[in-house]
Amino acid sequence: MSSEYPPTLPAEYADIEFENNAQRLPLVLCLDTSSSMAGPPIQTLNSALVEWTRELHDDVALSYSVEVAVVTFGGHGVAAWRGPQPLAPGAPVSPFVPAHMFSPPQLGAAGVTLMTEALELSMHLVAARKAELRASGLQYYRPQICLVTDGLPTDGTGHHTNSWHRLVPALEEEQRARRFRLYAIGVGGITDLGEQVLRALAPTFNARIQGFPFRELLQMMSASANAEQKGAGDEVFEKIFSQFKTQRPAWES
Repeated sequence: MSSEYPPTLPAEYADIEFENNAQRLPLVLCLDTSSSMAGPPIQTLNSALVEWTRELHDDVALSYSVEVAVVTFGGHGVAAWRGPQPLAPGAPVSPFVPAHMFSPPQLGAAGVTLMTEALELSMHLVAARKAELRASGLQYYRPQICLVTDGLPTDGTGHHTNSWHRLVPALEEEQRARRFRLYAIGVGGITDLGEQVLRALAPTFNARIQGFPFRELLQMMSASANAEQKGAGDEVFEKIFSQFKTQRPAWES
């Protein structure tokens, strides 16, 4: 696989509005919306997205640099969202929305866990957005992808699959080249095997968290984005993540 993924969606970003030429920080939330997330888990996630959006809008440092895209995998297959609206496959519009303009989607939970395909789409979207920013003469910070799931990857029929193995070499290369930072978070009742998958995908930033602490998770992503803006070293990101895993928010200390 090539070092930069070719865009799978047309890269037309003219409708994105920024009030300045701030260096951009693309952030993709890759969220499990399969049937196991139904009920309180998806309700908790939706509430956390609303609160996090409010906090993003209030954060001067992030609101005009972070660009948010949402990718979901569940009842409607794999979907990219532009704020509250899902995009049709191949739609000639970017899913990335400036943080100060971002509105969260209202997510439902159903269907199977197409984790492999969702992570591939997230990687493609990041590569496409970076290419567009370069073509526009704009700089960007190292993008972030946050994968959140409570289960194992499945195929379209709901059967467990090892298709995720094909991502591991590419992800290793992407991390070595520092093209983006991948977080892989297991929540709820994720199994030992599910945790092993996340550890293989994101050896440095993987976690198995009891319950569904989505608000803390999203705050951690904001803290990581702030650290990225400040040019922090790897040890800072590792500290932020370690303290998230133990539910001691480093960004509030």
